[in-house]
Amino acid sequence: MAPPILSLALPSNTGRVLSIQSHTVQGYVGNKSAVFPLQLLGYDVDPINSVQFSNHTGKLRYPTFKGQVLNGQQLWDLIEGLEGNDLLFYTHLLTGYIGSESFLNTVLQVVNKLRSTNPGLTYVCDPVMGDEGKLYVPQELVSVYREKVVPVASVLTPNQFEAELLTGFRIQSEGHGREACRLLHAAGPSKVIITSINIDGILLLIGSHQKEKGEPPRQFRIVIPKIPAYFTGTGDLMTALLLGWSNKYPDNLEIAAELAVSSLQAVLHRTLSDYKSAGHDSESTSLEIRLIQSQDDIRTPQVKLKAEIYS
Repeated sequence: MAPPILSLALPSNTGRVLSIQSHTVQGYVGNKSAVFPLQLLGYDVDPINSVQFSNHTGKLRYPTFKGQVLNGQQLWDLIEGLEGNDLLFYTHLLTGYIGSESFLNTVLQVVNKLRSTNPGLTYVCDPVMGDEGKLYVPQELVSVYREKVVPVASVLTPNQFEAELLTGFRIQSEGHGREACRLLHAAGPSKVIITSINIDGILLLIGSHQKEKGEPPRQFRIVIPKIPAYFTGTGDLMTALLLGWSNKYPDNLEIAAELAVSSLQAVLHRTLSDYKSAGHDSESTSLEIRLIQSQDDIRTPQVKLKAEIYS
């Protein structure tokens, strides 16, 4: 007889999350940035690592890395293993960086499989494709995200460049950002958070919640102070926090965004302070976020950045 799974028999009040993202042995990106914060917020999280690398490979990176990449068939093998033991009930699916078209198409199969078990599944998608005008996934992934992934996502968290790729719409003002959100609503997701938009040197988050199809969405912005450093894993952490808080405040996306942004800012300020205390130049290297040391800021963030509702 199979052992009892208490997270299924006695589910948490928040939910069970399947998180398909990258993993690094050292440092905090991908699942290493997402799983622990969600657990702190009360979620049971089952991670599938799309890659397993020794360290991150991003900007201002280490000289080398080693590791393995999961392919689409290997992902599906894991899903079949879960299904064979009646372990496929999840309330949320979270996806981040995906490096190949075949793997992304398998993720779409996973969405369908999970929704056949739980039609109410919330799919939170961070469509990681690039930043600041630079694409860092194969070009063919853009059309898969635009045509296949966006229509099945519940919550979408692109940055400015990714929102432009998904809509074909250049974002050069706040109004453009709001219009991009409306275009994405029309394509599928009810909640869209463009996590970073740089307008005339001002960094913004623009959020949009369309509660019913065809209705005008409730939209807001949060002005985010710039920090003079480059951090790894921040987008992964932000999307995890948005999942965690938006589920707790399902009808109030602006409160969820305030909590998520406030946690992230606290983590970044602690990280920068600790690196400076250790004598490191914060502007010449990427900084690994101090996630463990910031767990109180994740559980109970002090909201210092408030959302402004657009009229």
